[in-house]
Amino acid sequence: MRITGQAVKRLLPVTVFCGFLLAGCGREDLSVLRPQGPAAESSFGLMKLSISIMIVVLLIVFSIAAYVIIRFRRKAGQNEIPEQIEGSFKLEVLWTVIPLILVIVLAIPTVKAVFAAGDDHANDKDAIKVKVTGHQYWWEFEYTDYGITTAQDLIIPAGKDIAFELTTTDVLHSFWVPSLSGKMDTNPDGTTNRFSFSAPNEGVYRGKCAELCGPSHGFMEFKVKSVSEEAFQEWLGKMKAPVAVLPEDPALAEKFRAQCLSCHAVGDQNDIGRGPNLTGIGSRESVAGILLNDETGVEGASVEENLKTWLRDPESVKPGNRMPNPKDLGLSDTEIDGIAEYLANYKLD
Repeated sequence: MRITGQAVKRLLPVTVFCGFLLAGCGREDLSVLRPQGPAAESSFGLMKLSISIMIVVLLIVFSIAAYVIIRFRRKAGQNEIPEQIEGSFKLEVLWTVIPLILVIVLAIPTVKAVFAAGDDHANDKDAIKVKVTGHQYWWEFEYTDYGITTAQDLIIPAGKDIAFELTTTDVLHSFWVPSLSGKMDTNPDGTTNRFSFSAPNEGVYRGKCAELCGPSHGFMEFKVKSVSEEAFQEWLGKMKAPVAVLPEDPALAEKFRAQCLSCHAVGDQNDIGRGPNLTGIGSRESVAGILLNDETGVEGASVEENLKTWLRDPESVKPGNRMPNPKDLGLSDTEIDGIAEYLANYKLD
């Protein structure tokens, strides 16, 4: 099919527009182009090196092509067949050796970065050990040295190496915090993957599952909160505090104990059950990983409103999740609202 000049004129603006549109589709808080840790900076450095090499090669090739087109173009009145050249040993050696050198230049730092990414710091007594377990569609974090288990919000001390041990209870997931490190899978065959990263600066970094794992794969998010050492120790103390008081209403407390604590844990750090640990859920950055909490009401719903949204119809928030609908468990709207209020006020402060 022949593309006419008129078709090119029509397609070019559309192509340029789509390019700019797609360039703005990425989320800044999930960008690998804003590295905030040594592992991410190493990957970003490799990206810049490879792009630089490609740009240099591109400029050289296009410059030679432009020179040849201009220098050896057919001139007016020139009808004879040009001199035929069937090969040049020097040129063939040149365009074989140069790409090989470029590959070696890129391979050396790449191999070095790959081996560095596999350093899990598991034997480092100063590192924080965290066992990460992937579930459909949430993340469980167990601090093995402290006897603490939580979900969705990973709290770490700034500047310390975090040694991860990755597993899954169901299908293949991939643990990924773009601003801090590369991806690491959780394998359903029972094998355990290990790696490490650190966050030198305090802040909140968003992570995702990077492996298609079901209908709510895109909603399987979590937060990494890098805090000061003092704040981390304070958080540990609050997580180890005695179990929170159940709802004041005896009937609601009994319903909560029978229907909710059969799968979840509240305050009990020894057994998380089949669902996420709810200890301090009112202090978390989000509900169900994707309903962002905003107590000011400026940018989003409050934690209580998000809890009501989740509890009234979990399937509408995360299709395919394994949480039963509370109404199917015999909880009324009034009881669901009471449980949401109780959990929203259960904070670690």
